[in-house]
Amino acid sequence: MKPCLLIPIYDHKDGIGPVVSSLEPCGLHCFVVDDGSDAATRAVLDAIEARYPWLEVAHRERNGGRGAALKTGYRLAARAGFSHAVQLDADGQHDAADVKRFLEEIARDPRAMVLGAPIFDASAPRSRLYGRQLSRAMVWLSTLSFEITDPLCGFRGIPLAETVALIDSVATGDAMEFDPELVIRWHWRGLPIRNLPTRVVYQPGGLSHFDMIGDNARMTWLYTRSLAGMLVRLPWLLRRRLAASLRDPGR
Repeated sequence: MKPCLLIPIYDHKDGIGPVVSSLEPCGLHCFVVDDGSDAATRAVLDAIEARYPWLEVAHRERNGGRGAALKTGYRLAARAGFSHAVQLDADGQHDAADVKRFLEEIARDPRAMVLGAPIFDASAPRSRLYGRQLSRAMVWLSTLSFEITDPLCGFRGIPLAETVALIDSVATGDAMEFDPELVIRWHWRGLPIRNLPTRVVYQPGGLSHFDMIGDNARMTWLYTRSLAGMLVRLPWLLRRRLAASLRDPGR
């Protein structure tokens, strides 16, 4: 197992420095994918890259969206010979101390995608919590399973070979819808999933790139397609579960 760190970033010039500094004790190579950030953020990234020899910044010329940045990072890390990536956000929401716990979960099952299951405090906006509940329900319906605790958390342990194979074989979204879509398609392929509780804090005055109109429309279209895909897979899924129950009547 050869893990690395992965951080997508778009214009979070004030948050990325403390995030990177907090990751130094992990002793892992870190890829930062700049998704077409402004000149001020690029300058901060250049300074950080010069300071930390274990950090590598990849610049995308134009802003393509969170999904596009993550897919760039997965492919970059896989080509560099890494087996897994622990991804986290650039705005300081995630607890760097939990990287160790993600690595422990990856070691228990290297084929599993490890999903952060957020533990929120009072800083979490109610609108985000309500939207999260709706996304959870849509993912549960799309997979006919409660296996996925949270489909949106950006703190994840990613098996790179399987993930790159997935995104190379089917078109996936390039914006905020990519996170839940990846999890749905991962589940559809019968690949293992583990959920890891982790503290998530919304920073005061934090910058959000979620487009309430555009990203909600993309999420709605994703869940519509996913529910249709679930109906297509339903006969196969029922046969698989019936076979499993016959093999193990106690399940």
